[in-house]
Amino acid sequence: MAMLWKFMRVAKYSKTALSPKVKIRGIPTHSRHSSSKSVPSDFAASAPCSNTVELLGKAYPQDDYTNVTEKILSKVGKNLHNKKHHPLWLIKEQVKDHFYKQYVGRRGTPLFSVYDGLSPVVTVQQNFDNLLIPQNHASRRKEDNYYLNRDHMLRGHTSAHQWDLIHSGLDAFLAVGDVYRRDTIDNTHYPVFHQMEGVRLFSCHELFSNIKGGEGLQLFEQGHRTAHKQECHTMEAVRLVEFNLKQVLTKLMTHIFGDGLQVRWVDCYFPFTHPSFEMEINFQGEWMEVLGCGVMEQQLVNS
Repeated sequence: MAMLWKFMRVAKYSKTALSPKVKIRGIPTHSRHSSSKSVPSDFAASAPCSNTVELLGKAYPQDDYTNVTEKILSKVGKNLHNKKHHPLWLIKEQVKDHFYKQYVGRRGTPLFSVYDGLSPVVTVQQNFDNLLIPQNHASRRKEDNYYLNRDHMLRGHTSAHQWDLIHSGLDAFLAVGDVYRRDTIDNTHYPVFHQMEGVRLFSCHELFSNIKGGEGLQLFEQGHRTAHKQECHTMEAVRLVEFNLKQVLTKLMTHIFGDGLQVRWVDCYFPFTHPSFEMEINFQGEWMEVLGCGVMEQQLVNS
């Protein structure tokens, strides 16, 4: 059983240029600690030519879905979240420091590993299919995404890496990266922005071990889906996961913004979590959404 949270658009994209980075290959899965290598860059991208898009050292054949622009390609590989002392780096490090200190495994090492160097080029399957997003879902539209071709795209969210990280054997991790959506530019929107998200999977023992009489409780049942739970989860398990999830995130927001923070939770919908929530904080007299979260769909975990 798993919970998921995702910090939404944390900052507008800065146009600060970075020097080229060295290439890395693959997804780091061998470490329980932070992976701070940059996305491969060597100037990262070039404009489409010869019916291909050249990006991160690979050539992607163009087709009727190709809509990525030269301007957007020039942003790939800047890795502002890994540039020391950049505002995005400062936020990331603050969150990492909080999780490293607050959540420690049995061997005294950080419970959560951090992945901030994953390639922003993903497959359509990673970005949508693995997350149970229906074929006809509006989020798949060409008008909303940057496609290299029918099979590859610039990630629209850091959730595109969830399936691979879980499949590699991780049960608690944070993923950070630049994401790309075809937004109209205004004072709160830019086509390139950043997200940070976390996932934690619970075993029956981890969830119920500190509950009096918890030895008789179970994670799963053959029940019915309601507004409050999935059909395969027991109500006791959902309530504990939801409580843990909201407690973890409230502590984190208090760590970032300070004591006295006003928080409220709003029920919402995401294709890959149920129940799902958005957290809003009171900022200068107005409620501002800062993240979305929920109990991960068990079908996604089982897959």
